[in-house]
Amino acid sequence: MANIRTSVQFSVFLVNKPGVLAQVTRALADEKINIVAMTLVDSQEHGVLRLVAENSKATAAVLSNLNLPMTETEVLCVDLPNQTGALADVASVLGQNHININYAYCTSGAPGGRTTGVFKTGDQAKAIRLLQTTGKAHREPDLHRSRGRR
Repeated sequence: MANIRTSVQFSVFLVNKPGVLAQVTRALADEKINIVAMTLVDSQEHGVLRLVAENSKATAAVLSNLNLPMTETEVLCVDLPNQTGALADVASVLGQNHININYAYCTSGAPGGRTTGVFKTGDQAKAIRLLQTTGKAHREPDLHRSRGRR
């Protein structure tokens, strides 16, 4: 296992309404903050966005400015190869050593080095139709924001 480090995870409590996640992610993007990993879990009243970003101090400032309830937690980040069994190896080592994993989430690179965004929407068919029609599933220049290209 190559790089193992601790990072700050932000748990942000979001109202379950269209556009709220977009507001948070746009605010981070506008400040050129790269999200390393994230997960979003919902309940009836709200969702909990958990994220780790490259610059935790700047992330805390942006999230504070949005006036959303949030907490900060120290988490362990382990760089894993994108191959079968990598996560199982880590889980096995921890389990064999009686270390409980309370929760976990991962991001992995897609073929060709691109990351895949996975979305569950209220109307999947409409979302697909809109993205295919507009051709704007993403804005190409933003893909290189963290590298200083625009």
